[in-house]
Amino acid sequence: MTRTAKLITVSFAALAMAIAGCTTPQSPAAGPRTPAETEGAAKRFRDSPLEGRTAVESAIELSEKYARLSDQTVSLKQENQRLTNENENLRQQVTSLDSKLKQTQKELSEANNLLIEMLNELNHWKSNILGFRGEMRDAAKAQLEALLKVLEILGGEAEAGILQQQHTGTLNLDTSNAGGADAAAMSQRSEPNGF
Repeated sequence: MTRTAKLITVSFAALAMAIAGCTTPQSPAAGPRTPAETEGAAKRFRDSPLEGRTAVESAIELSEKYARLSDQTVSLKQENQRLTNENENLRQQVTSLDSKLKQTQKELSEANNLLIEMLNELNHWKSNILGFRGEMRDAAKAQLEALLKVLEILGGEAEAGILQQQHTGTLNLDTSNAGGADAAAMSQRSEPNGF
């Protein structure tokens, strides 16, 4: 720096100090201040790192603090904006997921009702099949009884107990189709006329 630039800077600093508060105007109504009031005001403006410094150094340090705080304010505002945007995105996701959840619950309820209906139909079908099986047994029993009567009329001898055992064996649930075929063959052999 040149000598004139230094001189201008020093004079500008001196002028700033003179304006900054070397003299304080006193209002006539305020009157003289007590030492406690002056000490309280001094404590308010006193900062331990600033003691023993000039007004220019204090102003520079305070402007640096102001700059740091301004930067922090800007970064906090940016963080706040980011969090606000993220919050809005999350709200939109919640709305979307909520509608999907309601749709899924509706579909699940419909599927559950369909399964209950299918179970009822299956139980109804089972009871029909079992009822039909009972009807088939009754029909086969009536047929055997009619066959016994025909045999007795034709003069054949057949023991009702043996036929009842064969009839029970053919209607046994554990017997396969081969067992049913054997029982039919036996009933044909027992007929004396061999129709």
